[in-house]
Amino acid sequence: MSQFQVLQRAVNVAGMARARAPLRLGLAGGGTDVSPYADIHGGAVMNVTIDRYIYVSLAPLQGSMLELESQDLDIAIQVPVAARLPFDGRLDLHKAVYNRVVQDFLGGRRAPALRISTFSEAPAGSGLGSSSTLVVAMLQAMTEFFSLPLSEYDLAQLAFSIEREDLGLAGGRQDQYAAAFGGFNFMEFHADNTVVVNPLRIKSAVIAELEAQTILCFTGISRESATIIAEQSRNVAKGEGRSVEAMHELKASAIAMKKALLKEDLPTVAQMLNSGWASKREMAAGISNDSIERAMEVATAAGAIAGKVSGAGGGGFIMFLAPLERRAAVLRALQEGGFRTETVRFTSEGATSWWA
Repeated sequence: MSQFQVLQRAVNVAGMARARAPLRLGLAGGGTDVSPYADIHGGAVMNVTIDRYIYVSLAPLQGSMLELESQDLDIAIQVPVAARLPFDGRLDLHKAVYNRVVQDFLGGRRAPALRISTFSEAPAGSGLGSSSTLVVAMLQAMTEFFSLPLSEYDLAQLAFSIEREDLGLAGGRQDQYAAAFGGFNFMEFHADNTVVVNPLRIKSAVIAELEAQTILCFTGISRESATIIAEQSRNVAKGEGRSVEAMHELKASAIAMKKALLKEDLPTVAQMLNSGWASKREMAAGISNDSIERAMEVATAAGAIAGKVSGAGGGGFIMFLAPLERRAAVLRALQEGGFRTETVRFTSEGATSWWA
């Protein structure tokens, strides 16, 4: 009996493998994790995972068909089992994960019939790292299902390779590592895809105060981050002075943000959030727009002390900090302005899996 047959027999008894991975808020330095800046100058990012997840269910099937489903996008397809599935724009992330697992861990000899179902608690283009988190969550489910020898670093690096190399999607490196590790992390990015994740031990009182101040505002616009990121990369490659200078400022803000969090200096955290957003707007056209600027104006007028768009920009979620005494006023003003608002909790756990 082959190893796969043994695994499949065990799965038929145990049920299905499930996994989840957390989405993240970019606090500072986002964009410096993108090539060529990270390769030339070295990047630094400060981020934190939140209580929004992408879930995956993975189950064996009889026969020769692969079932792929995205519940939140309301897309379900069936494709014949193959060692390499072709990409056609429909659930290509699902297909790319399947392809790499078959190629790298199953030797390409036996492509299993599976049902892969995913569900995201954030809309596509949210700026919370949903695409990369989806890939990490699917890989975590595969790790559980096939008992793959993948550490957090392995998981994140493989997810990065799938998105950037196999699918050719422009983007950075922070999202995959945030989803794999979870928590407050200061991340360093260097040439040759070298990444160092530094988990921070933030005091519980600081976390509680940050949660009390944090408001998420959805602009109502879902955007394709790859377009903005590709422009950022072109600007750096061409040596566009202001874009490169803005990247340097973003990296400096990430370092300052890390120090402020460790020193319980929340006024500096707010200052770095604002200065980081000011620098980010200089990196490429389309990072800000009328909807984002209007939300910023509404929140600031109601008492918010800091704000920045999470992710590449152009839409998605804006993270605001507002003193607890002004929290209700800021929420009310944004809602009356036609924006959807949410509160949030920070999490310490990265990608995880279990049997159901």
